Amino acid sequence: MRKVTLEQIFNHPITQKYLKRSGIAHAVAVAEHAFRFAQKYKVNPDLATKAALLHDVGHYTWYRDGEWDYDLYRENDIHAIKGASRAHKLLIRIGEDRHAAKEIAVAILLHTDSYLPEGDLHLKPLQYVVSLADETDEEVGGKHHYRQIDEQEALERLRIIDGKIDGNYNCSGRVV
Repeated sequence: MRKVTLEQIFNHPITQKYLKRSGIAHAVAVAEHAFRFAQKYKVNPDLATKAALLHDVGHYTWYRDGEWDYDLYRENDIHAIKGASRAHKLLIRIGEDRHAAKEIAVAILLHTDSYLPEGDLHLKPLQYVVSLADETDEEVGGKHHYRQIDEQEALERLRIIDGKIDGNYNCSGRVV
């Protein structure tokens, strides 16, 4: 039995604050991709979808002369580091299993190599699934962070994932 659901995470004020900054539509889409990839790669879908939902909570908006500057962001980005810390603290605060919170935080830390020096990073399966889910939803120039979604629709889509994880939905997303 899971201790914390995606719905509980999404509804928390801290999550709301940071997902609004990094893009709710992107976070939900990445969670959906992570669920599919978790099944394909035999990874715990609960951990994968939580890490996917929270993967960008460390984003900081980089502006120059009042305009979003994607190059400045790419040059100075450490959002995965900040996000891993924020997510871990949030998950512990809302009652997530401590071991699970750590695994989720490490997957968030390693979901991108944008802040790391050049070289090969060897990801564990959970980390790979979250990274792949994020890459699947990316758009050139960071445009994926600016797609819009109604918060009620986002919540409904997360409830469907929660239901699938708990075994209450069939593959088509219908209640069984």
